[in-house]
Amino acid sequence: MRAAIALLVLVVLLGAGIPIVLHVTQKGHDVLPFSVAQAYPPDKKIVPGEVFATTLSGLVEHELGGLTGWRPNDFVLWGPGLWADNNASRQLGIISGVRESTRVFKDHLTKVSATEYDPNLVAADNAFRNDVTRLWLPSAESKLRDGVSALRAYVAGLHTDPPTSKPLLGRNMELIRLFQSWGDLLGDAHGSLFKETEPDGSPVSFTKTDDYFYHAQGVVHALHHLAAAIEREYANDFASRPALTQLLHEVADGLGRAADFKPLVVLDGGPASIFANHRKNLDASIVDARQKIYSIREELEK
Repeated sequence: MRAAIALLVLVVLLGAGIPIVLHVTQKGHDVLPFSVAQAYPPDKKIVPGEVFATTLSGLVEHELGGLTGWRPNDFVLWGPGLWADNNASRQLGIISGVRESTRVFKDHLTKVSATEYDPNLVAADNAFRNDVTRLWLPSAESKLRDGVSALRAYVAGLHTDPPTSKPLLGRNMELIRLFQSWGDLLGDAHGSLFKETEPDGSPVSFTKTDDYFYHAQGVVHALHHLAAAIEREYANDFASRPALTQLLHEVADGLGRAADFKPLVVLDGGPASIFANHRKNLDASIVDARQKIYSIREELEK
């Protein structure tokens, strides 16, 4: 009897302890050990494109490292469907932001209609669009590392003489495409956070609430760092337009705060409930950032 009670107590302690351990470890992992402001201070000379490309590669590389690495493709017995689904959902959101930003980087920020694509950006775009839930043949990790390597090769090519990579053009028309893409990403995140029912009419379940929350927060995390990169890339171009600089800074800062908060349990309380509604709390920051992105687009179109 004593052995059974001891075993029961141990099971209860493990059941309570595992979520806390996952919470603490993910909270630490969520901090990207790369800062645009520290890596590229205002007095440091840059080649247009290197800050954005370095930030993209840093976002992906960080998710590949750490104790657990890339989670969405883990083997079913210890995969995201059983344990750390929060981190897996967040990583899927991050790669969504990286994919779209890399695509616009390749298609518009470094290219006009009658010029060739940069080959390294083509390679990075293709690598990031591989199935990131694939365990092997090829593994998601191998393709993501290929994308990181291609971005590093792109940055290296900016510094050769003559350059072998295509620099960021710095034109408003192409930059508008990036903000349009970011607005669409945030709009999708808003839809998942705001909805009360699934497409089949059933209510959003407790098991899906945290998936939607962390996927949206992954998108926010990626766009926070990429917005800071754009602010640095276009610092000289926006020097005479303080309103534009301020809006972009507010977008990056607001998304950064939204990406940082980590509830122990994601709650979905109703309007009159005493419990928090974390999806709605995150959504408020997303709606604010999306509105400011619309304002940035309007400024760029002037």
